[in-house]
Amino acid sequence: MRFQKLIVATHRDLGYLCFGLTVIYAVSGLAVNHLEHWNPNYATRTTRVQIGSLPQAGDRATLATAILDRMGIDEAPRSVVNMPPGGLMIFLEGRTLTVTLDTGTVVDEQVRERPILYQFNHLHLNRAKGLWTWLADAYALALLILALTGIFIIRGKKGLGGRGRWLMAAGVALPALVLLAKL
Repeated sequence: MRFQKLIVATHRDLGYLCFGLTVIYAVSGLAVNHLEHWNPNYATRTTRVQIGSLPQAGDRATLATAILDRMGIDEAPRSVVNMPPGGLMIFLEGRTLTVTLDTGTVVDEQVRERPILYQFNHLHLNRAKGLWTWLADAYALALLILALTGIFIIRGKKGLGGRGRWLMAAGVALPALVLLAKL
């Protein structure tokens, strides 16, 4: 009976301790599992603007300054690149302007971090390194302990002696089947 109380107390307390990290890893995991559908770290907003035709000749820096002035952007470009035929790309911080000189069409693409999700993914993918690696390892060990203590909490036909064994077998079989299907 004392062993059972120790398992329940360990499972309960570790569960509370791991709550925040579990939410972070779960939300981030859902986000990065769908990279083919979206960028979970950055949101991109694209707009088209007409600023009037521009000369197709001249140095890039002068053209870029004229374009930025017409758009009311008070920022120095990080770089300016000629894009044949008759185009120009202006790179700003978190923003790219693609300009068609003869029509004066500017495609303005702005990129920004997705709040909260960017930070969750930063932690989940261990980009923080250093101390965070040790904390993430401790969390992984805590999850292992939660899994092991969890299977012994309920006894009898609802636990490992009954439906618990079938649910646990299914939980092991599903990833095994996916891995076998990949081979």
